[in-house]
Amino acid sequence: MELDASITGYHDALGAIVRGDPAPLLRAYSEADDVTLSNPWGPTRRGQDEVAAALEHAGTQFRDGGPQATGHDRAALFRGTDLACLVENERWQAKVSGRDELTPFELRVTTVFRREDRGWTVVHRHADPITVVNPKGVLGRPD
Repeated sequence: MELDASITGYHDALGAIVRGDPAPLLRAYSEADDVTLSNPWGPTRRGQDEVAAALEHAGTQFRDGGPQATGHDRAALFRGTDLACLVENERWQAKVSGRDELTPFELRVTTVFRREDRGWTVVHRHADPITVVNPKGVLGRPD
């Protein structure tokens, strides 16, 4: 599978997790045990079991979600022979953490893909909600 098709499938899998279904995103990951996930719900997880547990937990935090009109804003794509790094901002809306109203949210995301026998797979995802300048600096919290 070519990288562009893998990225499209990955974006589709992200749409599933904001509807509460983490399975497609887990399938987008490499089956190797060196995979990692750093998401807003907790510390970095490493290995298939830890990443699966973190994705399952993330799936319980979302329902009825989908992309807003802007979806994924690509900042960069660095592509080598067997590794690629995608940097983008994601814009979503979902019912988050048991709330009844749709909540818009934006994530700054870096995803690393690796070419494997079954095509390009995710080996690392880092997502956080820092998408605007923080006037107090990196370690301070904005007012």
